[in-house]
Amino acid sequence: MTAAGGLARAAIDVLAISPVIPVVVVQDARQAVPLARALARGGVGVIEITLRTEAGLSAVERVAAEVPEIRVGAGTVTTPSEVEAVRRAGASFIVLPGSPERLLSAALDAGLPLLPGAGTMTEMMRLAEAGLEVLKFFPAGPSGGADYLSAVAGPLPRLRFCPTGGITQASASSYLALANVPCVGGSWLTPADAVAAGDWARIESLAAEAAALRPGPA
Repeated sequence: MTAAGGLARAAIDVLAISPVIPVVVVQDARQAVPLARALARGGVGVIEITLRTEAGLSAVERVAAEVPEIRVGAGTVTTPSEVEAVRRAGASFIVLPGSPERLLSAALDAGLPLLPGAGTMTEMMRLAEAGLEVLKFFPAGPSGGADYLSAVAGPLPRLRFCPTGGITQASASSYLALANVPCVGGSWLTPADAVAAGDWARIESLAAEAAALRPGPA
């Protein structure tokens, strides 16, 4: 098995943890640990903390060190230097919004399970040629949504996707009904107002609802 193939196999294991991977934007790194614990109590054992804020990297580090019951990944990783930073912070997987050559090479060299981003057939086929068959489909809604992924399954039946971007609690089931979608990424589990207020009970409840979703045809 190639190195890329091994990382793809490891990535499918990440996607199997929960039908929904919370995509989290943290404004204050101190929020990260109680937030992650609330998700875990609700039955969601995985979290993607994005690097969209200055607190993101520190939040990854804190959750990796203090919340062993949840698997923490780093998302919105867009540069090779960020790849190295999240590896050092303790991220257990990496999520790329897109897959330009230098960034993809750095992410593969990091040796962590990887979800490289793709939004078109050509991008998907290029990643598949490299041995990467477990992909992030982003931005899912603007790129064609569940209908697009359903069409992709015909010519590219081996690929598996975690669609992210524009997915809601209401639309998640339409994606999870597809054979090539073992999980989705969503931000609705951690609403900004609930995080700001420290309403961990609300986040735990939303996590429990998400954990009850089931991939596969309805």
